[in-house]
Amino acid sequence: MSVSGITTAPGGLSPMPGAAPRRRILLSQALHEIRTTLRNGEQLLLTLVIPLLLLVGLSHLPTDLVGHSPSIDAVAPGVLALAVMSTAFTGQAIATGFERRYGVLKLLGATPLGRSGLVVAKTLGVLAVEVVQILLVAVVAFVLGWQPVGSAPSAVLLLVLGTAAFSALGLLLAGLLRAEATLAVANGVYLLLLAVGGVVIPADRLPAGVASVVSLLPSSALGQGLRDVLLHGQVFPLGPVVILLVWALVAGTITVRTFRWS
Repeated sequence: MSVSGITTAPGGLSPMPGAAPRRRILLSQALHEIRTTLRNGEQLLLTLVIPLLLLVGLSHLPTDLVGHSPSIDAVAPGVLALAVMSTAFTGQAIATGFERRYGVLKLLGATPLGRSGLVVAKTLGVLAVEVVQILLVAVVAFVLGWQPVGSAPSAVLLLVLGTAAFSALGLLLAGLLRAEATLAVANGVYLLLLAVGGVVIPADRLPAGVASVVSLLPSSALGQGLRDVLLHGQVFPLGPVVILLVWALVAGTITVRTFRWS
């Protein structure tokens, strides 16, 4: 007979060592990721304060720049995409980079979590934080007059795929570069994509030569996909879904194979 991992025998008790179930390991690590994010002031600034400030500020952009009136209807989907990018890519890359520097990841590497488990657990943690982000952004956008249309399940699918793609890219960056370099590159890429990545300003509003390249980026695919659904009422934006899926699969595969714990 066994009780709580210990076998009872006529002569006494004998231990039955072994790893916890895979699902429990992933859930435990995901909860840790959520707590770490919510306790970090810099992370909260990046994930909550900046998207909300941009939502309010960008809602006053000229309608000819965003291609729709009122501007808030076109800006809100883009800020939702920005919130995903800030948490799944920038915030996660920086946090993981410094975890690697301080030896936290080396300790995790000695557990049954594994590389694939780390990617999954961190992505689950990011998704949980994003639920809070999306609710806050949506509430403020509604106050500003946002009137979304379209399919909610399609919007959720885009957000999940965008999270998977950016999470894999963030972990890839953190696993390849030193913490200081990760900090600089992650923030630089964040600002670049915000300005010309098709997140808030649609790619078709950029110069033709730039637009053709930007439209293939995950930032543009997520931003445009959410606008297609929540602004134009498209049922299923196949193009953005395919682009995000390809980015998620390719980046995720490379990350699992190349991620360094120390």
